[in-house]
Amino acid sequence: MTKTIIRAPESGEEQEWLRRLWQKEWGGAKMVSKGNVFHLHVLSALIAIQRGKPVGAVTFAIRADATEILSLNALIPNCGVGGSLLRAVEQKVREQGGKRICLITTNDNLNALRFYQKRGYRMVALYPGAVDEARKQKPSIPLVGNEGIPLHDEIELEKRLPGAEDSSL
Repeated sequence: MTKTIIRAPESGEEQEWLRRLWQKEWGGAKMVSKGNVFHLHVLSALIAIQRGKPVGAVTFAIRADATEILSLNALIPNCGVGGSLLRAVEQKVREQGGKRICLITTNDNLNALRFYQKRGYRMVALYPGAVDEARKQKPSIPLVGNEGIPLHDEIELEKRLPGAEDSSL
């Protein structure tokens, strides 16, 4: 197995790589989540490096109540890149005394739902029509998503980190 190094971007070239990744995978650096607009380039980011090349990235916003993951991309599927990025975010949150990580995915993203649930994330909310509303702020969001599924709803997942107080889950 190839060693994966997770770290913050260190150069202008890596920042440019992130910009191109966001454009390709998300239609740009603007992300809409639960009606809030985020600009990925001003958030915390980590990149995954294998053999000297970036192979994945995660962006996240650390807040007092929870850290929200806004994007996670693994360019090499099924080889541990996504899991390594997720564990790195969880470690950063623990180090800063955080207790909860949340994220939003869309109703068509069955692979993401499987990925996160296998890693201890639980579905905590459904926002019907939230993608339709987000499309008003970001028209590049497609009408049809993965597997030809119409793209309408957001699903919120969260994970309480060890040591966090029990929730109603």
